[in-house]
Amino acid sequence: MTSSQPEGLFDFPGAGPDPGPAPVPPGDGARQPLAVRMRPRSLDEVVGQRHLLGPGTPIRQLVDRDAPMSLVLWGPPGTGKTTLATVVSHVTSRRFVEISAVSDGVKRVRAEIDLARRELGMSGRQTLLFVDEVHRFNKAQQDALLPAVENRWVSFIGATTENPFFSVISPLLSRSLLLTLEPLGEDELREVVRRAVADERGLDGRVELDAAAEDHLIRLAGGDARRTLTYLEAAALAVGRDGGDGAPARIGVEVLERAVDRAAVRYDREGDQHYDVISAFIKSIRGSDADAALHYLARMIEAGEDPRFIARRLIVHASEDIGMADPTALQTAIAAAHAVEFVGLPEARINLAQAVIHLSLAPKSNAVVTAVDAALGDVRKGDAGPVPGHLRDAHYKGAARIGHGEGYKYAHDYPGGVVQQQYAPDTIHGRRYYRPTRHGAEARFSDVLARIRSVLRGGKGPDGGRAGGHE
Repeated sequence: MTSSQPEGLFDFPGAGPDPGPAPVPPGDGARQPLAVRMRPRSLDEVVGQRHLLGPGTPIRQLVDRDAPMSLVLWGPPGTGKTTLATVVSHVTSRRFVEISAVSDGVKRVRAEIDLARRELGMSGRQTLLFVDEVHRFNKAQQDALLPAVENRWVSFIGATTENPFFSVISPLLSRSLLLTLEPLGEDELREVVRRAVADERGLDGRVELDAAAEDHLIRLAGGDARRTLTYLEAAALAVGRDGGDGAPARIGVEVLERAVDRAAVRYDREGDQHYDVISAFIKSIRGSDADAALHYLARMIEAGEDPRFIARRLIVHASEDIGMADPTALQTAIAAAHAVEFVGLPEARINLAQAVIHLSLAPKSNAVVTAVDAALGDVRKGDAGPVPGHLRDAHYKGAARIGHGEGYKYAHDYPGGVVQQQYAPDTIHGRRYYRPTRHGAEARFSDVLARIRSVLRGGKGPDGGRAGGHE
């Protein structure tokens, strides 16, 4: 039987009817990491992942029925994959075996399966086989698990941080229930921290955590509860056992910074810093200063800013300040946003940085936003005349009798697919909204647009007036 270190879901003192494992002797417990000492003893004690643990959810049903199961747990590090497997083993009295796909191979897998079959045959006791980092097993190694899962010789739980549809073989995935774990939210992480500070199995009230230090700790965690408690323990060791006269030792931001070697970024996501930094970020990209833009990106990431917010701002900027000068900028920004959703931090920092560099170095043009705003301005002030008769819908019976579609010229019937014809209502006929610059790729589009406008206007060249003006 192999013990395991939990991944980041922690217990509530005194919660739940299940007493769980016997207490660890003081001597051994003092040497265990804080994350291990605060491991849950029942599902009711788990913090986070409520969507997986509430009444009627798959894990609850499988635990309550004590039936053989096959699960694949998919989620970022520190969200509780190992913890859930361990707790399920405890509350169902299964024999728990942990295999690491990093260090164990097929020989170990087959040996544990044979032992599980003998245990099931002799005593009827089931085995929960937990394979951590199951995506690191190759196809042949994952194939070795199939007979045990198929015949229910074991209850199988596989944990992966990578998309199982790409990293787990289809036969194993089809025989398993896929459960997705989410990073812990701020409130959940605060609960983890505060219970660890107060609980007798944790720091037992020997330290106090300043509000600012707690905020910094939560930002550093990035949704990873195990990392949160690792940093908290380092800070607690840095201040000693008490603050003198039996008073709790106080952990401030400075202590935490020294303990984890990470400076606290002064950044309030709902205050001035949020707006000031994002403003400087966008203006640096607009000004083509990639280095400054990367600095502000790093500040936001380090301060725990929502990466989806950063990605959304890049998407807007790609059209607002670059537009047709480099049409690929929008594609890059959208790809970075997809990467944020698909990969998540910390890896997605690279995708965001690539987008920032691309947008910073791209030629700039605000012709797109100027064009659409000029068009909106005209519509809002009432310049929205009737649609020309030859452009109106002529597909219904009787349309021809009222002149709809009469005289319409089908563009594909003419050289170059462009023909002289009025498309705009009379009230804005000849008005120009899009005025391309000569920057980057937009110079080429400017030439194309000039030729098209010349044909549409019967050979008349473009005017030199302002957007929204008339010929």
